[in-house]
Amino acid sequence: MGGFCTPSYTDLGSSSGTVAGTEIPAWVAAAGKGLFQRAAEVADEDYPIYPGSGNRIADLTDEERQGMGILSQGAESYLPYMNRAGEVADTLGQGYDAMSQDELLGDPFQGATREELLGDYQGATREELLGDPFSLESAQPFMDIYQSSMDPAVREIEEQTIRAQNEARARASTGGGGFGSRLGIMEATTAGKGAQAAGDLRAGAAREGLGFAAGRFDTDRAARFNAENTLSSQAERDRSARFGADSTLRSQYDTDRQSRFGADTQARQAYETNEASRIQQMDAYQGMAPLVQDLQTQAAAGLIGAGEAKRMLDQQARDLAYADFLDQRDYDKQQVNFALGALSGTPYNTINRSYTTGSQMTANPSLFGQTLAGMGGLYSAYKMSQ
Repeated sequence: MGGFCTPSYTDLGSSSGTVAGTEIPAWVAAAGKGLFQRAAEVADEDYPIYPGSGNRIADLTDEERQGMGILSQGAESYLPYMNRAGEVADTLGQGYDAMSQDELLGDPFQGATREELLGDYQGATREELLGDPFSLESAQPFMDIYQSSMDPAVREIEEQTIRAQNEARARASTGGGGFGSRLGIMEATTAGKGAQAAGDLRAGAAREGLGFAAGRFDTDRAARFNAENTLSSQAERDRSARFGADSTLRSQYDTDRQSRFGADTQARQAYETNEASRIQQMDAYQGMAPLVQDLQTQAAAGLIGAGEAKRMLDQQARDLAYADFLDQRDYDKQQVNFALGALSGTPYNTINRSYTTGSQMTANPSLFGQTLAGMGGLYSAYKMSQ
């Protein structure tokens, strides 16, 4: 082993004491000095600037920007569909005003009463139609009329009878006394014939008057029956017309009511059909909202995922480049540290010496001790910087 270096001592004054020191091999001291000088050179070097200091972090890729743009623009892409669904929802429950029960039924039918339908025709009674029984008393006026019509003829017969009697008297006065009895007979005969003729006329007139009265009685009775039949037929026609008119009005009333019910049913069915269609439309819009957003999200996620993969590869390349820069930057430090570690770990012999002096002396650290101390500080600083 080579020689040893000698430490220096410091005089501590006139007081006596013991001074101790350690001597190390010269090669250790030389190596320490060399390492210190190299460490000082490394410490004096300027701090290296990484050429890509402004570009260490990879930028977002075009795919990522595009995907983020889709997410940003599509954040409210569902709103048009939800708004449309809301508009459709606002129309639900509208468009049908149900008719009330009173409106459907309408006012109660005010048809004619039974009395109004039947009418007030009472017709003649049987007694009124038959009239009083036929009698001479009832026929007498007609007989009187006929007998009165025979009065001129009766007067003519009476006048003829009187003329005949007068002629007979005149002949009797000119014919002598024997003619008197014959005159009486002639007058009586003439008077009898005249009375008979007048009676026959009056009897015939009475018979004709009686027959006329009987015929007139039957005619009047038949006229009453005919008039009653006519009035009854007319009353029946009027009654049938009233019943028919009332039935027509009732049928029209029922038709109008059924029409109202039918119209209300059609309106309700149309409303229910439209309501179901609007609900389906609303559900479709509501279903489209998340679907559109999901599709946009999936498209954006695909772009972002692809872009992220590209960016990660780019970032790995940037990180590798920066790691290479750090390795190059710290190479000298690592070499010094490696040598220092090797020197520190290398065993060597030392010599401990002590001196008793009459004057107080202080031992100055040897160059090697200073070097090791400085290198230890640099090593600690380096480790702390890692």
